[in-house]
Amino acid sequence: MTVREVLLLGNPKLYEVSEPVGAGEIKALHDVVRDLHDTLMDFKALFGRGRAITAPQIGVMKRLVYMHINEPVVFVNPVLNEKSQEMILLWDDCMCFPDLLVKVERHKACSIQYRDMDWQEREMKLEDDLSELLQHECDHLDGILATSRAINGGAFALVSQKKYLT
Repeated sequence: MTVREVLLLGNPKLYEVSEPVGAGEIKALHDVVRDLHDTLMDFKALFGRGRAITAPQIGVMKRLVYMHINEPVVFVNPVLNEKSQEMILLWDDCMCFPDLLVKVERHKACSIQYRDMDWQEREMKLEDDLSELLQHECDHLDGILATSRAINGGAFALVSQKKYLT
């Protein structure tokens, strides 16, 4: 098990645009995917939340998203399409600032095109919580944090971590 350090808000690498993954790089990225899994599961055990993580959050500047809700899904070079006109307002959290919530607006629905770890093209329709989640993760790949999408200057709240401090 390799739990990697998650880069925190303010780290300049989080604001860089990630490089696309090439077909020949897939085999070498299996270890990164394992690290993403281990890091996400560790965060979830510690904070009681966490559904997805991107390679840039652990300092690997590749367009790679690992999501684990009911089962693991790896998105290689994801692209969001068909974004709905209807928007949703929500408090967004992030592993890069675990003590902070940010109120943002996201598209209620969209689709995502990506390659899987076998380099097969895939597409998934997303609504509500999955739509906002993958928009958040794809933003990471473009060097955009939820803090940059705050609806206004008062759209921030601290999360109490008391129950996690034992």
